[in-house]
Amino acid sequence: MTSYAFRIINVFAEERLAGNPLAVFEDGHGLDDATMQALALQFNLSETTFILPSTCATARVRIFTPTFEMPFAGHPTLGTAHVVRALKGGDAVTLEMRAGVIPVRARDDEWTLQANAPRTRAVTASRDELAAMLGLVASDIGSEPLFVDTGSEQLLVPLMSVAAVRRCQPTADLLVKHGSVALPGGGSRAMAYVWAEVAPDGALARFFFPKHGAIVEDPGTGSACANLGGWLVATGASRPRTLTIAQGDAIGRRCRLRLTVDADGAIFVSGRVVELGRGTITL
Repeated sequence: MTSYAFRIINVFAEERLAGNPLAVFEDGHGLDDATMQALALQFNLSETTFILPSTCATARVRIFTPTFEMPFAGHPTLGTAHVVRALKGGDAVTLEMRAGVIPVRARDDEWTLQANAPRTRAVTASRDELAAMLGLVASDIGSEPLFVDTGSEQLLVPLMSVAAVRRCQPTADLLVKHGSVALPGGGSRAMAYVWAEVAPDGALARFFFPKHGAIVEDPGTGSACANLGGWLVATGASRPRTLTIAQGDAIGRRCRLRLTVDADGAIFVSGRVVELGRGTITL
């Protein structure tokens, strides 16, 4: 029997019992893929990460949802960096992921990642189809929905108002139809990120995905925040630009994310990280 230490971390958390929760295993050495996947299902959080040695970065990280492995995700990156600092020291770390090496830096307990350069592709669904998918009307859909990939491809749909963001009631089968993307290892997944800007430098956002035929809402989605930065670059928005993004309020799990796109189009996502507790799993 072997014991594996883990930590429970809240990311994008302005209070201790807020933010998006994450389980981080301090040392994934000796765990095979099936066991990592089973542990992620055991915790049943949006993601669980495993820290491993790296030859090209401070640490290698694998990220699992309860059902599949992800090449990149935002809140696991920030939360795992927080644990890597606790284990190894240093306010600047690099994390080797399947999406590449991601640089992360800290100022106290606020962490910032630099996302990959964005790739985009057009959305084939009509405004009427996107509106039906989200439980809205066509006039609620803003300009230029896109699929954006800064490490994890997702469907981004700008909305015309904060009220429209709050009214969203997605339909699972339509989200699968219009919002699916291919996974690196095969298969597909469906996700949609919606937002509306709030003057002068804010936005309200929500992130949805289907699970077992129902819709699940994620409280704080760093990869989608990075993809919003990619959307701003792709659509020619003025820069530099910084937005504070409110997410999770609709499900009682308040998250605050900070997005910066610099003058050169580099994309940065920031949030406060809180360690809530520690434990061990014996296998």
